[in-house]
Amino acid sequence: MLLVLGVSFQLLAGCAGLGKNLQPPRITLAGIRPEAFTGLETVLRIQLRVFNTNDMALKVKGIEADLEINGKPFATGLSKAETTIPAFETALVPVTVYSSVIDIVKSIQGLQKTAQLTYRLNGKLWLSGEQWLTASLPFESEGRLTLTDSKNLPQ
Repeated sequence: MLLVLGVSFQLLAGCAGLGKNLQPPRITLAGIRPEAFTGLETVLRIQLRVFNTNDMALKVKGIEADLEINGKPFATGLSKAETTIPAFETALVPVTVYSSVIDIVKSIQGLQKTAQLTYRLNGKLWLSGEQWLTASLPFESEGRLTLTDSKNLPQ
């Protein structure tokens, strides 16, 4: 019995050594679209461009994201986004986010003084695999959107 336990632990330790360190994905804001306005809440659909910089596919089962505009909280959300992103490739992942009317007003104050918006995204990409391999990869991203050139605005 002790021999079986000892061999089992050796095998598990060996398998753990074969595991790969996953790099957090690079994620950018690729689009934003209003979906619904209800009372004091706005529902938005954002598209996130997920860059898989790993040498293995990422099996995404969900994503959570917080979006700031001009340094102020803008929207937060969580989506079940089942997709596979092959190694060294990208994919668009839709996320439904929710924003209060108050947060929207705070974020757009002073826009007439500038032609650019800055955004910051952070959150987690939830991965699936075997049950014991389920993990999350944190991400953080920043960028700028130019308002004077409509081609630069996410759709």
